[in-house]
Amino acid sequence: MGGQDGRARAGQGFTFSHALGQHILKNPLVVKNIVDKANIKASDVVLEIGPGTGNLTVQLLPMCKKVIAVEFDPRMVAEVTRRVQLTEYANKLQVIHSDVLKVDLPYFDVCVANIPYQISSPLTFKLLAHRPFYRCAVLMYQREFAMRMIAKPGSNLFCRLSLNAQLLSRVSHVMKVSKNSFRPPPKVESTVIKIEPKNPPPPINFLEWDGLVRICFSRKNKTLRGIFKCKQVLKMIEANYKTHCSINNVTDVEQDVKAMVFGILNSVEMSDSRSSKLTQDHFLRLLEAFNKKGIHFAK
Repeated sequence: MGGQDGRARAGQGFTFSHALGQHILKNPLVVKNIVDKANIKASDVVLEIGPGTGNLTVQLLPMCKKVIAVEFDPRMVAEVTRRVQLTEYANKLQVIHSDVLKVDLPYFDVCVANIPYQISSPLTFKLLAHRPFYRCAVLMYQREFAMRMIAKPGSNLFCRLSLNAQLLSRVSHVMKVSKNSFRPPPKVESTVIKIEPKNPPPPINFLEWDGLVRICFSRKNKTLRGIFKCKQVLKMIEANYKTHCSINNVTDVEQDVKAMVFGILNSVEMSDSRSSKLTQDHFLRLLEAFNKKGIHFAK
């Protein structure tokens, strides 16, 4: 990832890997906007995911305390190292040769990344789960994925991704990026998104939250009553409920779980609601109502 002017030709001659999603950002204006939006301080440790040939790396190094770059391709590891090693900033760069989804990420203050689009979702939620908290991440996504991240209830793009990302962070649109800003050009347009993790995070079990949201968005335009009367959903809820009662020595076990579920939906006035229209607060209220009755959703 990075920018280049007419004189910079780093990476020329490389055969970029389609399987690894390699598209090197070459537009200096886009690079400048990414750096500006990250609001990097001189004391910051910056995590760069996928530095590629180092175009963005060389713009980051003068502005921060250190850049930690995670790169999977050994050719790119060699190239970004070579490009920086004879500069005054060589001691400020640390390159980790690894798969970003498998490595334990170090401490950082800011993250920047032109991420391979095929790992957008797992990488995003790995970053959102990272501790200690960092200030922000400025990430390049395929445009459709980015627009789903920032979609609001009622939008056609509003989905489980929207809800989960916005539960854990403040997400904002930075800029659209043309496919012609990359070498080689990808087949899709791109968008830069800024993520600011919520600190502290919401006081809920995220796995359980996601379990509920996964059910509700299995058919996002169907009523919740219609979704929860599905035999497979009721079977899972009943199994979880019995496990909860057993662990907590609850002897007065509700026999008709289906009636209990519908009673809960009625109590929060959401039986006829559709997930595509509900806000984060609605889902938090729904999860609380289920939990009070001993119904849980974590696997």
